[in-house]
Amino acid sequence: MDDIYLIAVLSNIGMISFIALSAYLLLVVGEISFGQQAFFAVSAYGSGIATAMWGWPIWLGLLWGALLAGAAALVVAIPTVQLRGLYFSVATLAFAEMVRLIFEIFTYQVEIDGELVGPDGSDGFRDIRAIYDSNVSDFEYLLIIYGLLAVVLIGFLILERSRLGAIFRMIGEDPMLTEMQGLNVNAYKILAVVMAGVVAGIGGALYAHLATYVEPKIFNVMLGVHALAYGLIGGLGTAVGPLIGVAIDIGLLESIRAISGYRMIVFGGLVAVLLIMRPRGLLDEAAVHWLRRRWRGLVRAEN
Repeated sequence: MDDIYLIAVLSNIGMISFIALSAYLLLVVGEISFGQQAFFAVSAYGSGIATAMWGWPIWLGLLWGALLAGAAALVVAIPTVQLRGLYFSVATLAFAEMVRLIFEIFTYQVEIDGELVGPDGSDGFRDIRAIYDSNVSDFEYLLIIYGLLAVVLIGFLILERSRLGAIFRMIGEDPMLTEMQGLNVNAYKILAVVMAGVVAGIGGALYAHLATYVEPKIFNVMLGVHALAYGLIGGLGTAVGPLIGVAIDIGLLESIRAISGYRMIVFGGLVAVLLIMRPRGLLDEAAVHWLRRRWRGLVRAEN
């Protein structure tokens, strides 16, 4: 039983890490999004439909969900790219709530083996059983989750050292100065929003197939708030930061039974304290620079 619980917690940490990285990418370009749960939801439903109703293989369903989330992000990015600060945040929140309400009334079912399968409005979407029908164990699926997370994280770390990553951080620091460098800030922000949508979509598709059931209320505003908070806790200096935030919330606070009834209060207090003491999170740019300098010093000493 303990092993099953541990696998469930680790799987949850892995899947939520995708939406945390999604929100982090937008924080890097200087925008606060309360709506990344929308792309998580679009992918969860789209991927579930592909495997449970259309009979697609699991890998193709995951890809389809991520692409749908990216397309939804593009739909959001184009009309909102001119918005800044609070206006962008409100727009993303409004979009996420619109998506949730659409799924509350969205019904699309087909008969499979004498039973209706598919989204049924507020009653949710059941029997997304592709991984179990394929005899994939919980532990094997855990490896799939972390394998994909490793690929995405490596992609983020490569992005941080690339010209594109530098441009994203320039936009986050001063979009007007970036524009003066001859760079199209709006185009880069659209790219960042789409990339963030795809990353959130991977997590949503993985979640749907592990849970086998999704419903609109799962994708409420609190999921988006938590996704944002993970980056603020863990730090904005590197993509590892949001993963630390997820581990602290789901891995640490959830495992301490003494505070289980007060977890949201403790989590909110932790965010507030860190925003005061370390506005850029535990692993902010200064901390990352110090760690890299120390690492280089150790490498030189060994050589």
